[in-house]
Amino acid sequence: MAKTETTPKRKPAARMPKALTTAVAAALDRKASDVVVLDLRKADGFTDYFLLCTGSSTRQIRAIADAVEETLRKELGEKPAFKEGVQKSEWVLLDYFNFVVHVFSRDCRSFYGLERLWGNAIRHEFSDEEPASRQARS
Repeated sequence: MAKTETTPKRKPAARMPKALTTAVAAALDRKASDVVVLDLRKADGFTDYFLLCTGSSTRQIRAIADAVEETLRKELGEKPAFKEGVQKSEWVLLDYFNFVVHVFSRDCRSFYGLERLWGNAIRHEFSDEEPASRQARS
């Protein structure tokens, strides 16, 4: 049983869209913590992926969101269709249609618990120790 659980969770990482892995790398460059991608393709979500990450202050939350937005615009010509929460910077949301970036404060992320709400999604965690394109793990 463990064999079937490990194999499917590693394969989607290779198929993650370039824009998503670029967004992960941009968040990690700004020292985002608890970086997680939820693969919602089989979870009946309204988007394919959620990128969740945490900033330690409102200034860092804004910097993470700005870095993701700027990097995707410069490198791939991608702009968010919708952007929300920038003023308060406790939960910034950037909607790129096939994935949504959520940059949270620690308290806000804990309160809303998107990982719990989408518990049936495949989860990939990232750290700043290796490139985002190679590090998806369960």
